[in-house]
Amino acid sequence: MAMWIQAQQLQGDALHQMQALYGQHFPIEVRHYLAQWIESQSWDSVDLDNPGEEAKAKRLLDNLVSELQRKAQLQGGEDGFLLKIKLGHYANQFKSTYDRCPFELVRCIKHILQSEQRLVQEATNASSGVGTQAMDTLSQRHQQINQAFEELRLATQETENELRKLQHSQEYFIIQYQENLRIQAQLSSLSSVPAAERKQRETTLQSKRATVEAWLAREASTLQKYRLDLAEQHQKTLGLLRKQQTLILDEELIQWKRRQQLAGNGGPHEGGLDVLQSWCEKLADLIWQNRQQIRRCEHLTQQLPLPGSIEELLNKLNADITDIISALVTSTFIIEKQPPQVLKTQTKFAATVRLLVGGKLNVHMNPPQVKAVIVSEQQAKALLKNESTHSESSGEILNNNCVMEYHQATCTLSAHFRNMSLKRIKRSDRRGAESVTEEKFTILFESQFSIGGNELVFHVKTLSLPVVVIVHGSQDNNATATVLWDNAFAEPGRVPFVVPDKVLWTQLCDALDMKYKAEMHSGRGLTEDNLVFLAQKAFSSSSNNPEDYRNMTISWAQFNRENLPGRNFTFWQWFDGVVELMKKHLKPHWNDGAILGFVNKQQAQDMLLSKPNGTFLLRFSDSEIGGITIAWVAENPNKQGERLVWNLLPYTTKDFSIRSLADRISDLNHLLFLYPDRAKDEVFSKYYTPPLSKPVDGYVKPQIKQVVPEFTTPNPEPCPGVAFMDQTASSSTSHSNSFGVYSTIDTMLDPDGDFDLEDSMDVARHVEELLRRPMANQWSSQQS
Repeated sequence: MAMWIQAQQLQGDALHQMQALYGQHFPIEVRHYLAQWIESQSWDSVDLDNPGEEAKAKRLLDNLVSELQRKAQLQGGEDGFLLKIKLGHYANQFKSTYDRCPFELVRCIKHILQSEQRLVQEATNASSGVGTQAMDTLSQRHQQINQAFEELRLATQETENELRKLQHSQEYFIIQYQENLRIQAQLSSLSSVPAAERKQRETTLQSKRATVEAWLAREASTLQKYRLDLAEQHQKTLGLLRKQQTLILDEELIQWKRRQQLAGNGGPHEGGLDVLQSWCEKLADLIWQNRQQIRRCEHLTQQLPLPGSIEELLNKLNADITDIISALVTSTFIIEKQPPQVLKTQTKFAATVRLLVGGKLNVHMNPPQVKAVIVSEQQAKALLKNESTHSESSGEILNNNCVMEYHQATCTLSAHFRNMSLKRIKRSDRRGAESVTEEKFTILFESQFSIGGNELVFHVKTLSLPVVVIVHGSQDNNATATVLWDNAFAEPGRVPFVVPDKVLWTQLCDALDMKYKAEMHSGRGLTEDNLVFLAQKAFSSSSNNPEDYRNMTISWAQFNRENLPGRNFTFWQWFDGVVELMKKHLKPHWNDGAILGFVNKQQAQDMLLSKPNGTFLLRFSDSEIGGITIAWVAENPNKQGERLVWNLLPYTTKDFSIRSLADRISDLNHLLFLYPDRAKDEVFSKYYTPPLSKPVDGYVKPQIKQVVPEFTTPNPEPCPGVAFMDQTASSSTSHSNSFGVYSTIDTMLDPDGDFDLEDSMDVARHVEELLRRPMANQWSSQQS
């Protein structure tokens, strides 16, 4: 409800914009009386492009109707009678309007809430006079655009007034011209009049004709001047329109597209499309008004031809205004929701295209169809050079046709492709060392429609961000590298899809940090120390000084074509493995600050040897993709008084799918303090799996626990080389059952001094398998 309270404080243009959000599709009374309920619902959780979410949207609709009916029943007394009837009517109206299309209700309310939030934020920034420099710059730019629109509105109104004056003057001129013709006809008819009378009337008519002809001559000159002055005013207005359109299309829209591209790397959501649409609609309205004025000027010129160059000037104005509106229409056919940039064949995907000026130009009165085809990089280049007159394809997309729909609630005209699927792909000949995951394609969306009663016909096209086509999940890693590099370093207006082969290391750091923060859903990104660690890995350097890397460049080959020294994987493959591991299993621990991660083995040793025994840290494995290891300091069991830093063989996603990191740390009693000095339970206890419940119906539930034999003291004396279970009391006693899984295998350290954790895990898995087998007779007798 807080948002609605703030929205009611809006004033001036912001208040009018807020009021314009409401209407028959969603009455403002419903927003007012259900404000708290509306703002508490999870509208954003509904994916409007997923048909499977329709049930969720339907529940929200039903709940809204129920809430309206409940609110209506609460109204009593004389004052509440009309409100009761109104709310009941709105409940029925929502039911009948949105029952078959609940997505439309969700889309409508999401649009309203987002618009209100934007208006309130803009008003807050304007009134407070504080904010970041970027926000100030944004506000200034928006203010500049709005001032230009006001100037254009006044100029268009002025030319409209002048045009009316011209029309009135021309109509009066024609009347006087007809009067002159009538006088001439009267003079011609005097031949049949007697001479005495003829002379008198002839003198009078000739005098009158001379007066009218003199006036017509003067007025013709005045009309010519009016026409030229008006044409010059239109030229000035067209200049302002071009300038405003350049600002909106070549700056604001291009910046929006750039933000959309960076969002593919995890950048902030592009936003601002509704503001852009409102600007484009204002442009379309002003352009169309001026075009109609120029057409009326042409009609007046044809109606009363006068000597001079006005006709040629009007033809040029008409051509110019047509070019301006053509540029606006073709540039505002955009992709609102991009298809996935890593596109797997035989997999469903979605996309949304939108015509920002479609509603204003009434394109929806004859809804156009949009077609999607996949084209190669070379075909995209030919399309932009207008070398290809027909749409060639590099593959086959199923469900690739969609009709544009007008959404009254949001005033948007868009086509939602919800169930496309790439059936097959035709690849080009690869260049040099280029792999299939470096080959870029794009989805071409095209449509044709007319405006102004078929007066102007447009064939519009737009290309998606580059996509990399894969046929197997194993290619996803390298394909993502191609996409990240392209999104990060593409220049606006480039030839498809040219990117630099080398970039500054600091530029790549920004891209990696953006990606990492987005995947962690956290503001905790990569620190300077983390980036130094990555630089050491990328450049095989030992320098700890960040300044040493500031002016260095990294090539695409170093990023994801050449393996790291002594490894069978690239820099990106290692980094992406870390991201995937963290995203799937360790995100909360990173956000808690529990994982240092970007620390090499020597650094870990130096850090831990200065701490008490039992201190440990978590660092990413240098030798394994998507691996994380625990390093801890403890006494050397083979040499009294000597302290060593031990490293467990790295855990991977496979290990954490069996037992979580927190539970594994809990299992290892020799781990006491998370570096530098935090008690491990203080950090990890909230993530521990709750203890097993007591046996039910005599059955005991097994559990797996991690053991590092060199740091474990077993309870009984086991048979050498055998894993066993220690059973305490039976289920019939008052004691709870507990099983400790141990291994007495003489585990050895690997050559790097790491524990081979696979031995202990193999034992655990073996015990789990034993527990699944039918129980032996002695177990059966105990259970009975």
